[in-house]
Amino acid sequence: MSNLTPKILENLRERKGWSKTEVARRLGMKTVSTYANWEYGIRTPDKDMLAKLAELYDTSTDYLITGINKNSISTSKDNEIDSLKEINEMIKEFGIEGFGFFDIEKWRNLSAEDLDELRRHFEWVAQKAKERNEEKK
Repeated sequence: MSNLTPKILENLRERKGWSKTEVARRLGMKTVSTYANWEYGIRTPDKDMLAKLAELYDTSTDYLITGINKNSISTSKDNEIDSLKEINEMIKEFGIEGFGFFDIEKWRNLSAEDLDELRRHFEWVAQKAKERNEEKK
């Protein structure tokens, strides 16, 4: 069995405009419940179904598992990653374009738990960037 990132399945499906039933049909499944359980994170597909999912959504199995599409990461001429472009791509990929960083009204709806999670994530990203920058020196 693979480890699958359930939110990615949901995002890919919604971007196609498909229902869970439609995806199950396209995968040749008899019922929708198995696919739905993958999206809910209750179960994970075997490697054969993971490959079918990657083909259906025109992506890699790595992306389905990690959420990172290594083939699409933009780099500049000196092989540095274009961070701003990558962030913009992620915003589009996860369908949060309308959730602007400076649109205060949309940020007001976050719960205390959401804010804690966001803070922990920002701290983690900043720490990783700092470590990488120190390694380069």
